[in-house]
Amino acid sequence: MTETLSIAVDARGVATVTLNRVEKHNALDAQMIAELTETADRLGRDPAVRVVVLTGAGRSFCAGGDLTWMKAQMAADGATRAAEARKLADMLGALDRMPKPLIGRVQGQAFGGGVGMMSVCDVAIGVDSAKFGLTEVRLGLIPATIGPYVVARMGAAKARRVFFSGRVFGAAEAVELDLLARVVPEAELDAAVEREIAPYLNAAPGAVAEGKALVAALGTRIGEAEVAMSVEALVTRWESAESAEGIGAFFDKRKPGWAAP
Repeated sequence: MTETLSIAVDARGVATVTLNRVEKHNALDAQMIAELTETADRLGRDPAVRVVVLTGAGRSFCAGGDLTWMKAQMAADGATRAAEARKLADMLGALDRMPKPLIGRVQGQAFGGGVGMMSVCDVAIGVDSAKFGLTEVRLGLIPATIGPYVVARMGAAKARRVFFSGRVFGAAEAVELDLLARVVPEAELDAAVEREIAPYLNAAPGAVAEGKALVAALGTRIGEAEVAMSVEALVTRWESAESAEGIGAFFDKRKPGWAAP
């Protein structure tokens, strides 16, 4: 039983995992992180599941990290901050390593952690009206724990275009950056996702799992050293004066000190 996710498995073995914190634009908090980690593990081990689709309820795919959750980490002791950052990294790792095809159905905007989750999908299809961004720097933070997956997906040269500017970009540029495979009008999204699902239903599940593992082994390595580096980077930023100012400014509904007038 999950509170932040809706999970449905159809007769074909297609599991649809829907982020379901609509009032928070599906922002990631401690509970959603834990439920996504457990769900990735459970669906990955379920022999009846052939394909997993990840999507969101409402107008947003995922707005990134819940700022109330982030503020709590900034006020916590060092051990708690490190543990929470590790849980976020482990959730992304669990989705990335899941031995089932993971298809992103990106029905709305995605920022920060939402871009991270797009990056661990094997393929992501998005609506042409969606907006995206790695906006953490506006809050004095950086896209730390999602960083290994975002850079692996985009490549370093493309990541430099958006990783530390905080600018918002559209769906067409998301395709150029390799975040999305393609974009479609909203009315065509389900049909486009179905076209991605169909081939897997004629493929041997074990071969699909081993093929996915081989690609991971041959591609950009994301091991313990890289994950630990990203966790440390996030904790360091949570402890910074800039993040205190940026998140404080958000809750105060004002511009942070570094923002242009």
